[in-house]
Parts: sequence; C-alpha cells; structure tokens
Amino acid sequence: MKHRTLAAGLDVSAIGIGCMPMVSGGNIVYGHADDEQSVRTIREAIDLGVTFFDTAEMYGPFTNEELVGRAIMGRRDGLVIATKFAMRWEGDKPVGLDGSPENARRACEGSLKRLGIEAIDLFYQHRVDPGTPIEETVGGLARLVEEGKIRHIGLSEAAPETIRRAARVHPIAALQSEYSIWERDVEDEILPACRENGIGVVPYSPLGRGFLAGGIRSLADLPADDWRHNDPRYSAENMPRNLAIVDAVAKVAAGHGVSNAQIALAWLLAKGDDIVPIPGVKRSETMRDSVRAPEVSLTDDDLATIEAAAPSGATAGPRYNPAGMARVKL
Repeated sequence: MKHRTLAAGLDVSAIGIGCMPMVSGGNIVYGHADDEQSVRTIREAIDLGVTFFDTAEMYGPFTNEELVGRAIMGRRDGLVIATKFAMRWEGDKPVGLDGSPENARRACEGSLKRLGIEAIDLFYQHRVDPGTPIEETVGGLARLVEEGKIRHIGLSEAAPETIRRAARVHPIAALQSEYSIWERDVEDEILPACRENGIGVVPYSPLGRGFLAGGIRSLADLPADDWRHNDPRYSAENMPRNLAIVDAVAKVAAGHGVSNAQIALAWLLAKGDDIVPIPGVKRSETMRDSVRAPEVSLTDDDLATIEAAAPSGATAGPRYNPAGMARVKL
C-alpha cells in the first residue's frame, strides 16, 4: 500500500476506510450491515496495509466507534484512527451543534473509551458551530493535544475563511469534506485555502455514496430504509441525468480493465498528493477493490473524458436536503 502525508507527522495509507456504514441498526443506513462482517473487513484491510480508519460519535450514534474499537483491539500499532464530534446530546438524541471546548472534551473522552485507545490520532470538528467562534473551538482542541488525548486536529465541511482562522490558532492537519467526480465544489476556494496552510484533504463519499460505482441505476435498487432515498441526487428527477456521469466513468474503467470505484478513487488521487479518500465499505470484497485504486494511473485522455462528463457544478441536484446544506461551508 502506498502512503501519503496529510500534514507534518501524519502519514497514512493512500486510501483510508470510511467506517460509517459498517454498524448494523445505525442511524445512517447504506444497505444491510453485519457487525461481524464489518469487523472482519477492518482486520483484513489492516492486513492489506490500510492504516487510516474514520469513524465518529454521530455514527450509530456511538456504536460505530465501539465496533471500530473492537476491530482494532490488539492491532493498534501503526494505525491512524480518526473520529469526530459536533453535537450536544440528550441520551442518544442530538440536540444541536456545540463547538465549545467543554463539549469537545466530553466527546473526546467518550470516544477514547469507546475506541479503547490511549489517544485519538485525528480529531475532527464534524460540523462547524456558527454559535462558537472557531478560535474558541480550536483553542479547546489544542489543549487536548497538549494533554496527549489527541494528536492532530481536523475540521470538516469548513469554509475557506474558517480554515484560515483556525490555522492561525493551531496547526490543522486535515479537512474532511465531500469531494468526488460529481461533487467538486471544494476545488474553487476550499482546496486552495487548505494548501496555503499545509492542510491535507480527506474526501468523504468519494464514490458519490455508491452512485459512481455503477451498481445503482434506480431507487428500486436500494432497500426501503436506505438513507439515499433522501439524497436529492438519487431522486427520480435527477438520477437519470446523473447516470451520464457514471457511464463516463464506466468507459474509462473498461479501458483499464478495472472497476468504476477504482477509477473514481484514482481520479481523486490524481488531484494531488495531499488528498486521501476514505470510501465507505462494509464488505471485504468492496474494500479489496477500493484499496487497489492507487495502482491505477489515469491518462490525460482519461481525465478529459471524466471531466467533460462531470464539470464542476454540473451534477443534477444538491448533495443534501436544505437542512443538510445549511451545515456545510460554515
């Protein structure tokens, strides 16, 4: 497995694993998940050289971190474990964003316990809290770094000026935001702001929540409880238009004799050595396919074919409903 450097002192495998869909009965369902199968997938990924695993207290909630903790027990050395905080909770119900240092500390201590680790390698603010100055949030995270509870600070879905303000308080190691062939908004201002400050970029949903992999041609292909029924880009109106993007990816994939997923991930890897995608997986078969993406070298013609089909801003539909869109780029 090839490696990349997100920031000083943060070396990771070129492909990470998004663990969000792995837990059964979670609050965000992407098809059927089986906990034991997911644990085996994480352990096999470690055997194949993957070192970077991503979770969050929101996933489950809480149970996804417990699953990851179980999977990495006895395998911790050499791994980079990332998790995230954002919400204030009443039991297992989120009751609003809370970027206060006190909430960051509460979340950190809970995550450490659930993951069963001595320090969180990369601790993200999952969504920026507009009610708390980013300087205050990052200041609280910096104190957790000083105490050895976290090793690196990350942001997620932050706006360019927020990124710059945060970096003036403490080095920010990574920004996690949605980035893929069909979601390129970060390229205009966010990616440049990260590079100005030596911040690596971790694209989540690098396969368009599975759409770019090519196996979904209709909402009928999804279970009734699948979260993607709420995704505007999967709607009956937008899906037929977006299938043209999938077909362009499939054309390039056929030329290389690889999967759509490998092409979509290789496209991101070609965007810079500071980019490390984290495709979400549940099954070993999917994981094994995705981790081969760094072996794929795209030609200029490949890139031109893909980008002609998916120029920035051309995907049909927003990536979230209005409530979700209100929490990004803050």
